[in-house]
Amino acid sequence: MAVHRQTSKMALYLVWTLMGFSLSAPPVTLGPAAYDLENYDDSNTWNLNTYGETYDYDYLDEEVGTLAPPPAVTQPPAIVPPEDYVEEVTLPPRPTKSPVPSTLDFHGPGLFGPDTGLGMPSCLLCVCISGSVYCDDLDLTQIPPLPKETTHFYARFNKITEVRATDFINLNQLKRIDLSGNQISTVNEDAFRSMLQLQDLILADNNIQALPELPATLKHIDVRNNQLRSSGMHAEAFMKMKELQFLYLSNNKLDYIPVPLPESLRVLHLQNNNIQSIGQDTFCNTHDINYIRKALEDIRLDGNPVDINLYAHAYVCLPRLPIGTPV
Repeated sequence: MAVHRQTSKMALYLVWTLMGFSLSAPPVTLGPAAYDLENYDDSNTWNLNTYGETYDYDYLDEEVGTLAPPPAVTQPPAIVPPEDYVEEVTLPPRPTKSPVPSTLDFHGPGLFGPDTGLGMPSCLLCVCISGSVYCDDLDLTQIPPLPKETTHFYARFNKITEVRATDFINLNQLKRIDLSGNQISTVNEDAFRSMLQLQDLILADNNIQALPELPATLKHIDVRNNQLRSSGMHAEAFMKMKELQFLYLSNNKLDYIPVPLPESLRVLHLQNNNIQSIGQDTFCNTHDINYIRKALEDIRLDGNPVDINLYAHAYVCLPRLPIGTPV
């Protein structure tokens, strides 16, 4: 029993000792008698009232207080622009297109000359798309060299004054030429003669006084608003054109209707000329009273000094009467 009591006292002593170390309390100085198991539970040995008074906790606070607090991170004040503030943005300069010269040397050697070797010099100046060449409104004074594979050529609203014999040489695939709105006064006699594929020839709004020999393959001829005279046209100029459907000759100086007209013709515009009479065989066949011209449905003769009412016998073969009143 005494041994059990001593063991309990020893365990209690160890617990208190460990608690003292964990609380960082100052050590208690005990004499040798304090460790006597006989007086271990004596209250005089353990004075709990004075336990901890010898440790200066204020000193601990001072030591902790001497640590400088970390510097506060302050955010810069937000910049609020005024309501009427407009931010200026500098845009990069736009690329500028170099102006295309209005006059080019097509005769001399070089890029635009006849010896260029490129096969398509005009495509550097005009727009070329699948055989079509567009040279509209470029202040051209003459027709530029064209690629050999050109099928449709447009050079409207330029300053071209002449169509030369060499302008369309070796262009065997050309089907349409449109030179309307230029200043053409001269067309060389050989300008279109060798063009065996040409179907549409548009020369409206120029100063043409005479037409050269035209290919028989034409389907559409437009020479409106020129200075064309009857003396400036070949005799029987349209007779061999077996596929001609549209013939526009209005606003010229023609004295008579250019006969004979092909059977394929559908539209004939001759208004505002100087036509004064109509022949019996202009539209019909006087040798065949049963002849009927079915294709020709649109004839304009208004604005001429001819009274169409006086030539009723000239229209008996037509499906429709011409339009026209004397000036």
